[in-house]
Amino acid sequence: MPLARPILAIAAALSLALAPAHAAETRSFEEIAEAARGQTVFWNAWGGDPGTNAFIEWVDGEMRERYGVSVTHVKLTDTAEAVTRVLAERAAGRAEGGSVDLIWINGPNFLAMKNEGLLHGPFVEALPNFALVDTIDKPSNVVDFTVPVEGLAAPWRIAQIAFLHDGERLPREDAPRSIEALGDWARANPGLTTHPTARNFLGATFLKQALYALAPDAEILSAPPTDALYEETTAPLWDWYEALRPSLWREGREFPESGAALDQLLADGEIDMAITFNPAEAAAGILDGRLPETTRVFFLDGGTIGNTSFVAIPFNAANKEGAMVVANFLMSPLAQARAQDPARLGAFTVLALDRLTEDERAAFDMTDAHPAMPAPGEIVPVLPEPHPDWMTRLVADWEARVAR
Repeated sequence: MPLARPILAIAAALSLALAPAHAAETRSFEEIAEAARGQTVFWNAWGGDPGTNAFIEWVDGEMRERYGVSVTHVKLTDTAEAVTRVLAERAAGRAEGGSVDLIWINGPNFLAMKNEGLLHGPFVEALPNFALVDTIDKPSNVVDFTVPVEGLAAPWRIAQIAFLHDGERLPREDAPRSIEALGDWARANPGLTTHPTARNFLGATFLKQALYALAPDAEILSAPPTDALYEETTAPLWDWYEALRPSLWREGREFPESGAALDQLLADGEIDMAITFNPAEAAAGILDGRLPETTRVFFLDGGTIGNTSFVAIPFNAANKEGAMVVANFLMSPLAQARAQDPARLGAFTVLALDRLTEDERAAFDMTDAHPAMPAPGEIVPVLPEPHPDWMTRLVADWEARVAR
């Protein structure tokens, strides 16, 4: 998903009073579903991934058949587009009948909308499938980039940093398993790895992953940094990065614009290793012909950054009931198993599988069958996202360094 850039949008609203708080949803799900019948939910979501687009199209068909609710995918290039639209509607006094019903959101944009009072709810406790969500071993399902979600958004997919490699050109046993080793490998193999521009979410997360490893105290990343703390904490990162950059593809003078462009470099044999935010990306890329059959994934020892994607409902959404029904369906075992299937989407589940029936669990077993899917024992612990302010400052700092 592209890097969220909410700051300009939110700045335009600083002089506005907060929207009034909404009470928690108290209706039964049956009442909500009945009120939703006949509604069209305008789901604002990134439109840059064909697999996600196809998944949302499938959701539309299922929702029509099961609940009489249709889903229209409003394709975004940046989540901030939807945030800006909601802000503009509030500024115009449009407290009801808003044009955005559901937003795929997390990180800085969720924080901004929560702080600005732009979200409906809390509503998640009213959704029956939330009882199946793992809130213990997958804490990012209830805490988003250190920000408590508090029922204002429903989880629907999990992502975690892994690294793609061509198993023939870079055998698994030779793959670097730490940030320090990655730098050493790149210098020994110049031009054979890179990352997307930090303006892209994946590129920014590459920097955050390195910061976790190199910061004097990673615990402080959970809070917004002061100027002095930022400079002190990121100094080892920038020393490491300046040593790494000349060994990147095209000597670090150019960077691919997206994860898809990065994958293409791997497929074309221009690089041997690439970062991904989807441990199923190797299997998914092989199945749809984007990546070589020899593509595999590996993780860094000690854990990698992961997060949960959520769907949230703006305070003035015209079709709140339909949006809640969609959010509930996205957490269903049926939708979650389809999303985890690398032939469909390859997004790891938010559910606690031990809460499912035997038949429901069997569907997830099938999604793990591809040889490029990591075995459960290979997946390392998930490191929580730093506070959003760290990412915002890292991106600005990276752009200044690259531009000079």
